[in-house]
Amino acid sequence: MGIRFSRSGSSLSLLPGRQRSEPRDSDDDSLDGLVRREDIAQFPYVEFTGRDSITCPTCQGTGRIPSGQVNELVALIPYSDQRLRPQRTKLYVVLSVVLCLLASSLVAFFLFPRSVVVVDDGIHSVTVRLNPATMNVLMNMTSTLNLSNPNFFSVLVQSVSCQVLYMKTVVGTQQLDSVTTILPLGHSQVNYTVSVEIGSSAPYVYAFCAMPIKVHNIVVYMQTTVKTSYMVRTSQNSLEAYRYIDCGSNSTRHRIAGPNRQLLLSEGPSPLLLPGGQGHHGAPSAALL
Repeated sequence: MGIRFSRSGSSLSLLPGRQRSEPRDSDDDSLDGLVRREDIAQFPYVEFTGRDSITCPTCQGTGRIPSGQVNELVALIPYSDQRLRPQRTKLYVVLSVVLCLLASSLVAFFLFPRSVVVVDDGIHSVTVRLNPATMNVLMNMTSTLNLSNPNFFSVLVQSVSCQVLYMKTVVGTQQLDSVTTILPLGHSQVNYTVSVEIGSSAPYVYAFCAMPIKVHNIVVYMQTTVKTSYMVRTSQNSLEAYRYIDCGSNSTRHRIAGPNRQLLLSEGPSPLLLPGGQGHHGAPSAALL
């Protein structure tokens, strides 16, 4: 058995070899190549460090990597390696952006707060009482509000307040708290009654309402405020309107067939004329609005 020297870079490895009588061309034989690999495997790793060489910093010349450094070592791969060129990168980026925009749009559409729609349906009924002793006109006016919730979540109607003015003088107020809860995309109707008293400061109103005529219309100014809350937002809707009221008798408004057509029925005589006064008799009157 002979000894062969193999030089790789600046390191030399001492490799055992066999002296064979066969020519050198026979090394290509498969059996001889197998024997050669077995001989190399049995020979320990030997590193010759010369003047122009250094010891391997990874294995420290032992030819083996310590098990404790397996997770600390970094493998270097060529720049042309396909793993550095992932496929369909632009497609993935575009799909991610589109999905994020779609999710954001859906969240904004369903959770964006919208204002509650409040529609004043007017006065439905009026109950009139005349007090000749104090010359007061007492009326209970029942009004209706139609509420619509365009949101995809419930809305709480915190309060409904109403103030009635006659000739710039407050003659009646009313406030309701924790009225109702409107379901998502739902509708609700709120009825409230305001007590109105026109006192002795305006005696001509009592004289007008007690006259023996069919219609005793007076004009009042109504200010209605609706406060709603949903999620972390609180909103307020204000409605203002002038209303005609027949102060001489009770009246009730009924709906009839046809778009936006209503019947205001005035009943006479007034059934709630307080003691001390004289009632007036007259036929009921009706007006188509």
